[in-house]
Amino acid sequence: MKSDPSMESAVPLRRRLGLALLVLYGTGITVGAGIYVLIGAVAGHAGIYAPWSFVVAAAVMALTVASYAELSTRFPVSAGEAAYVRAAFQSRALATAIGLLTVVTGVVSSAAVTVGSAGYIQQFTDLPQGLIVVIVIVLLGAVAAWGILESVVLASLFTLIEVGGLVTVILAGIHADLPIVATITRLPPLDAAALSGVGFGSLLAFFAFIGFEDLANVVEEAKVPHRDIPRAMVLTLGISTVLYVLVAAVAVSAVPIERLSSSSAPLSLVFRQVAGVSPATISAIAIVATLNTILAQMTMAARVVYGLAREGGLPAIFARVHRRTGTPLVATACIAACVVPLALFVPLTPLAEGTSLATLAVFALVNLALLRLRYRGVQSDNPHVSVPIWIPAIGFVTCLAMMAGALFR
Repeated sequence: MKSDPSMESAVPLRRRLGLALLVLYGTGITVGAGIYVLIGAVAGHAGIYAPWSFVVAAAVMALTVASYAELSTRFPVSAGEAAYVRAAFQSRALATAIGLLTVVTGVVSSAAVTVGSAGYIQQFTDLPQGLIVVIVIVLLGAVAAWGILESVVLASLFTLIEVGGLVTVILAGIHADLPIVATITRLPPLDAAALSGVGFGSLLAFFAFIGFEDLANVVEEAKVPHRDIPRAMVLTLGISTVLYVLVAAVAVSAVPIERLSSSSAPLSLVFRQVAGVSPATISAIAIVATLNTILAQMTMAARVVYGLAREGGLPAIFARVHRRTGTPLVATACIAACVVPLALFVPLTPLAEGTSLATLAVFALVNLALLRLRYRGVQSDNPHVSVPIWIPAIGFVTCLAMMAGALFR
């Protein structure tokens, strides 16, 4: 039986993404749904010093961002994590395992956010949650299959809306004359209770920064990858950090910590307190934020499946790129098919916890891969950035420490 001539494994992915779209893509995934639900939990542990928890989390994340920046330019391919590990440890089995673990993080996080998105959507419709889940995944899967430029442009529009919501909170806080600067510059006292609160708050805040690494898996679709991917990663981290710290300062200044930490929709509470925004508007922004995260994570996971198949780690059918769309259709359909049952039958909390641990495991191995490559003196013919050796070393240790904190809390 002849194969579809419009779908061939030799068709390359299209380089259509410039720096602006890459930054919007990375920021949209990172900001995503995290800050809309995490601020209350972080404030519950760190109290008035919640902004410092986000600063600490950003500093820790910066180490892994730097490692990704070097590795993604050394090895500018889809399924980047698998390529890094394979080059470092010369093991196809280990590379395939880390690639599949990356796919798992994308699939499970997509399912978790889909559950949250369905909850917000139900505020506007009487459709059952299961039907909403299927509709969301099918529609976003179709967008991901349509084309990378179309997917990222839509994600960028979503990003502008969700970031606009956060900026609205910040501007409203400034207009209300809240002590934002004083809150940010207020250092936590040097006592065990305050520092441990900031520390555990930073463990939670760390997960609000997850998402930048998806940029490494669209590197083959970047116009100038060795220049734009590292810049996009740094800008994504910087923009997210500024937004998080300012929003945290507004939140803990505007709402009592007890109310903030006990609210199931903490940012909604802040919106109403400082801006008088209706719950419907807040829910609409939250829907956009969640849809953005789902689309970006599904796109990333499909690219990793494509990259693994192209390297022989998965069946070759997943490496087929459709000539008309320039996207891996089979890989995208497979990811969508995996997300649906998880979103339908697994509760939100286990999905979120599984995403966090799997992501930290991937980060730890990425840092270790860079250490191994440096130790072996492996060179690259590609133009790439280079970071000091202590960065992946500390990045590896901090990832292990956070995994231990999550497992034994």
